[in-house]
Amino acid sequence: MKNKLLYSSSLLPLTWYFVFRTSFFMLLLSLLFISCKVYSFKDVTIPPEVKTIKIGFIENKARYVNPQLSPRLTDRLQQKINNQTRLTRTTSDDAHYQVNGYISQYDVSTAGISNQQAATNRLTVGVHIVFRNTLIDSTQQFDVSRNFDFSANLSLQQAEGTLSEEILRNLTDEIFNRLFSNW
Repeated sequence: MKNKLLYSSSLLPLTWYFVFRTSFFMLLLSLLFISCKVYSFKDVTIPPEVKTIKIGFIENKARYVNPQLSPRLTDRLQQKINNQTRLTRTTSDDAHYQVNGYISQYDVSTAGISNQQAATNRLTVGVHIVFRNTLIDSTQQFDVSRNFDFSANLSLQQAEGTLSEEILRNLTDEIFNRLFSNW
């Protein structure tokens, strides 16, 4: 009986030694990756030579114009880029990155039918973005489109009131990810 107690109590310091050693190794490895810039926790990819960005006003060219969407989307994109990158915003045409775009789609359609009546409507919002890198003289264009479902009992204006934050957040995140995270 005494041998069993002696044996199990002698394993306790050995177990703590392995836990400490493993933790220390993981910490050291994490510091190495961070200091070498091999891994970034933000997943934002911006070359070190890029310093400035110009963000143009996102116009509303959709058939139906929500007058609040364009300025609010432009503002949200500017805030997100300002808060989550090291880039300096400028109004100069010689900015390293230039982002322009327009709202290309703002359409309502029926998404669900119940008892031969519309039960769910869908608001589809699309944005066309033009991204120019002046350092390597390249231009990319892409479209971002999101669907937002709402009850058919609501008018479009009522739905816009409840969906506006979700629309802005989703479109801003999608545009940001396409610009900086290579998604």
